Amino acid sequence: MRAFTVHEGVAAPLDRADVDTDQIIPAVYLRRVERTGFGPFLFEAWRRDPSFVLNDARYEGASILVTGPNFGSGSSREHAVWALEDYGFRAVIAPSFADIFRSNCTKVGVLPVELAEGEIRALLDLATSNPGATITVDLGARTVTAPGFSATFAIDDFTRWRFLEGLDDIGLTLRHAEAITAFEATRDAALPTTR
Repeated sequence: MRAFTVHEGVAAPLDRADVDTDQIIPAVYLRRVERTGFGPFLFEAWRRDPSFVLNDARYEGASILVTGPNFGSGSSREHAVWALEDYGFRAVIAPSFADIFRSNCTKVGVLPVELAEGEIRALLDLATSNPGATITVDLGARTVTAPGFSATFAIDDFTRWRFLEGLDDIGLTLRHAEAITAFEATRDAALPTTR
């Protein structure tokens, strides 16, 4: 996954609570075997409405999604995060996330940022009243800033380190490639190998 240190981007306001994974990426698109190509189907049903925020040219290129509580509830599909990433989102800022969705974000490289309800309301209002407004998410400092706004967020040290280093689960494993190779070299040739 791509490392995440500091990201500044246009904020798209999705002022909705309890957005579930079927709304993020409908089940009909889950037959794909690739991890890419889901972006065009992000919020597919809602995008049929011309007034939906992602259809508004003023939010074109948005890379930070600001949304309501319990984002990513429903089924545990990784495809929801893949769709957000493929569309171009690097961070989702919400008061709360469904646990499995949050975990999937950390494995893909989309930073889930939790802020208090009042802080979210301020960001939603800013992005709505000032389309094209940018937000800066600084993972090193654990801060979210925007014109007239500053807040800190919590993230555990291990997950923060993984994002800063750009390490998904495969990347973590590959950090031990030499030890794995050395172990495999000592195994009986009749046993299965990873080669």
